[in-house]
Amino acid sequence: MTDVIGYCYGLIVFSGGAIGYLKAGSTMSLLAGAIFGFLAAYGAYLDSKVLALITSLLLLSVMGPKFYRGRKIMPAGLVTILSIIMAIRYGITLI
Repeated sequence: MTDVIGYCYGLIVFSGGAIGYLKAGSTMSLLAGAIFGFLAAYGAYLDSKVLALITSLLLLSVMGPKFYRGRKIMPAGLVTILSIIMAIRYGITLI
């Protein structure tokens, strides 16, 4: 079964990196968005819950502290919330 939600998550992460690059000129944002977005979408493509779970947990570990320090919803808060949801989703399917 196709993991449409996983593809959407990967697209949102990639889009966030691209927007960060366009708005702030942050090459690191573009690179991180591309890498994490690709990994999330690739995990959805392979139907690999382990890869998708690891990707969402890594992204959560990066963006969670940024959200905690900055208290800004965009982009850190959105990615943190989505990563929590995806980690729970993939964790439940693995159990």
